Amino acid sequence: VALVTGASAGIGRAVCGELVARGGRVVMVARRHERLAELEAELGEAAVGVVGDVTRDGGLDDAVDCARSRFGRLDVALANAGFGVGRPVERLEVEDFRRQLETNVLGVLRTLYATLPDLKASRGVFAITGSVAGYLATPGSVAYSMSKFAVRALAEGLRPELAPSGVGVVLLSPGY
Repeated sequence: VALVTGASAGIGRAVCGELVARGGRVVMVARRHERLAELEAELGEAAVGVVGDVTRDGGLDDAVDCARSRFGRLDVALANAGFGVGRPVERLEVEDFRRQLETNVLGVLRTLYATLPDLKASRGVFAITGSVAGYLATPGSVAYSMSKFAVRALAEGLRPELAPSGVGVVLLSPGY
């Protein structure tokens, strides 16, 4: 049983489809109800959509409760919700960086805190969608790279911290 944030598009949507195709059950989290409803219809009974927002404290509580009540457990959490600010720094404002970090970094932390008790109980896996931009910053993507460098550091530090409790930590770093 997996919980996937940012499930309504891109990598999140593809992961949800793959999980169901391989016999998994998934709680799909996104902000847009209509996209979740469309994906639920496509994937069937093994997938349920829950509106949630990783930028809000408590924004994932309903999704975690759904995993427990509908599927009885939670084995995997994929902190995938994110977006990219792509402009030169001179054309960005502090608020652009704040929005970038709020979703891509603090959203990952909120996902961790919301799911960790269940992942400890199942000796599950916490996965983070990072990026190759977390290893190499390029002009025009500094805000995005900052966020992905941060989640890379989080994953590297969490891995040994959570290992004694049986929770694995995986950092996914897709390219372009």
